[in-house]
Amino acid sequence: MQVITQMQIRNNPRLYQYLRENSYWYKYLNRDPNSIEIVLEEMKKYYKLTATDKMENLSRTFSYLETFLEIMK
Repeated sequence: MQVITQMQIRNNPRLYQYLRENSYWYKYLNRDPNSIEIVLEEMKKYYKLTATDKMENLSRTFSYLETFLEIMK
């Protein structure tokens, strides 16, 4: 594995944890260091860090807040 890829993994704790849980990705990273982008996308889907997940979380929070305010009336 290239040193740059190793540094990217070590500098991102979530990516490091994801790779520990899904070690089959090391095979792909050893063969093609450019596949780090694919691994990052999969990690974001797994930990729900995509933009759509964040928007859903935000709307859910507002919904809870709205419900709470309705109860307090």
